[in-house]
Amino acid sequence: MQMIVGLGNPGPKYQYTRHNVGFMAVDGLGRRLGIDIKNLKSKALIGKKGDLLLVKPQTYMNLSGEAVMPLANYFKIEPQNILVVYDDMDIPLGEIRIKPKGSSGGHKGMQSIIQLLGTEDFPRVRIGIGRPMPHMEVVNYVLMTFAKDEMPIITKSLKTTIDAIETWRNDGLDIAMNKYNQRA
Repeated sequence: MQMIVGLGNPGPKYQYTRHNVGFMAVDGLGRRLGIDIKNLKSKALIGKKGDLLLVKPQTYMNLSGEAVMPLANYFKIEPQNILVVYDDMDIPLGEIRIKPKGSSGGHKGMQSIIQLLGTEDFPRVRIGIGRPMPHMEVVNYVLMTFAKDEMPIITKSLKTTIDAIETWRNDGLDIAMNKYNQRA
């Protein structure tokens, strides 16, 4: 079984913010595959079809592990079969990076998952949201919606992310990394 976790914050207030690109990607994948992500289990909205579990933690970003770990245990999913999709300020807007494992890079949602799973050894897709202006607080930046001129870039990036997730599922991590870890 495979679990794809999109990180974000619950509620309409945060729906289209930079911090919610993980939710947006998982929602898009659900639409593509005909999976409704609407059942509440272990502090997350989930959708399941066959051997695929789509997950949107409802714990708020910094406590994402509180949803991921119980679901991984319940469905007996090994870390290498958990793919986490989330925003990254260190990647230019619209670019994506797929990694087989690694640290949280300061991302508190990832930090929570790593801590509660007890390992960094699980794949992830990082979606670039760019950096804030020097005078802007990081928390304000990640909770902003995308500017009108950024929407076509992020829309294309989300489609690419969904394609990359399907490649990971069908062809494996190495092929997905070789195909999608290209600079924009």
